[in-house]
Amino acid sequence: MKRVDLISPADADADTYAAAPLLNCLLREVAEALPGSGEVRVHRLPSGRLLRVRGARRPGEPEVTDGGPWRRIGHTELVKLVAEELTLHTGLSPHDLPAEMIDSRDAVAAILTARARATPPTDPYLRSEQSLLTGHPYHPAPKARGGGPVARWLPYAPEAHARFPLTLLGVREDTVVEEGDTAALDSLGEAPPGYRLLPAHPWQLDLVDLTDAFADGRLIRLGTTGFDAWPTAAIRTLYVPERDLFLKFSLDVRITNDIRRLWRHDLLRLRRTDRAAVKALADGPAAWLSDRGYRTADFAFEELAVLVRDGFHGRLRPGTTPLLAAGLVEGFEGAPSGGTAWWEAYLRAVVPPALAAFADHGVVLEAHLQNTLVAVDADGMPVQALFRDAEGVKLLTDVERAAGWERLVYCLVVNHLTEVAAALAERRPGLDPWPAVRREFARHDLPEAAALLASPTLPGKTNLLLRWTEADGADARYLPLPNPLAP
Repeated sequence: MKRVDLISPADADADTYAAAPLLNCLLREVAEALPGSGEVRVHRLPSGRLLRVRGARRPGEPEVTDGGPWRRIGHTELVKLVAEELTLHTGLSPHDLPAEMIDSRDAVAAILTARARATPPTDPYLRSEQSLLTGHPYHPAPKARGGGPVARWLPYAPEAHARFPLTLLGVREDTVVEEGDTAALDSLGEAPPGYRLLPAHPWQLDLVDLTDAFADGRLIRLGTTGFDAWPTAAIRTLYVPERDLFLKFSLDVRITNDIRRLWRHDLLRLRRTDRAAVKALADGPAAWLSDRGYRTADFAFEELAVLVRDGFHGRLRPGTTPLLAAGLVEGFEGAPSGGTAWWEAYLRAVVPPALAAFADHGVVLEAHLQNTLVAVDADGMPVQALFRDAEGVKLLTDVERAAGWERLVYCLVVNHLTEVAAALAERRPGLDPWPAVRREFARHDLPEAAALLASPTLPGKTNLLLRWTEADGADARYLPLPNPLAP
């Protein structure tokens, strides 16, 4: 009897989820689009092969030809194709990126299987944070988890609706390093005399070796919290509803472009950038979730660092619900599905505070999809934006104005508004989202905004080439993309 290989639904869905961002990168950064329109698009690759895909926002069903019949390829063959084309394009041989692409796809399969058995949170905010099955739509391996065993990271995966208690450590007082307001950490438990309380992410404790510190008493274990923390889309940033508190931890795993550790140089500049962001958003309707302090140990400064971030109390408009912008793009149960009026309200909430922070305070917010929350009223209408993550903030006192504006345009327009607009247009056929965006930017008396509306291109970050060339994770290189805001 002929053997028949069956593909589980989770595997088939994992291929679809993993192929879309990888194809987006390949088509944006390396391929040449050939004339044509419609659902099927054809591109020429550096080798001369042709690649055709279906769909625009989330391309899929890739097929290739080198002159013969079109041949459908799965995710494994797609990874091989990308590696071959990048080698030709750059002259560099493949390194660990193909393995990351496979790891990302396998992580999605594990998440889908776990998610089918999990109970999603009842809170719409938490549902929005834990909805990102695709992840970054223009990264070749957005769901890679460092290649480790699934059992090591799956219990902490937001996409699988994880929730778990924090591990509590005691750090000997003479080794504590802290800056800013860290008082909230002391309310999480009780440390014995001579020690200070330090919460830890349980996954991070599995990734670093602290044997010597436990052996000589610099560190002691104090159990766990009596309540759960919920991982947000950022994975290492957890929300503690019982304390209305966010905590951001180091995580020695490469996720997208970076090893997600709280690096010393970032922590040492954090209070300065946070204060600037607090001031920039102090007077308007938008809110800043302040990274108000950090605590760590001098013998494991980066490995054990924990950052204390504001919760929503006193920052969120009464009667509103915060939702992650990336979740609105991905979609989740209960997500608002607005039309023209909804979109205009969204733009009024998000765009003015980001432009005012730049123009009036020299603060470049990292206003991309995962760092922007939009508060909606009881009818689902956007009424307020909340921004977060002082690590990603840039100050015009430190960078050239043109470079700061380019970063803001990439984060706010390319990474954020373009994605929400595309999702909106897909869900509301016939709706053109771009006239409203043009009107919103035209309202602001800012030379850069006027230039943006006249520019034929926007800056698109090249995440595939950045990872292939092993550039620094904080590096940013852009290529020109067609500007839908231009006349």
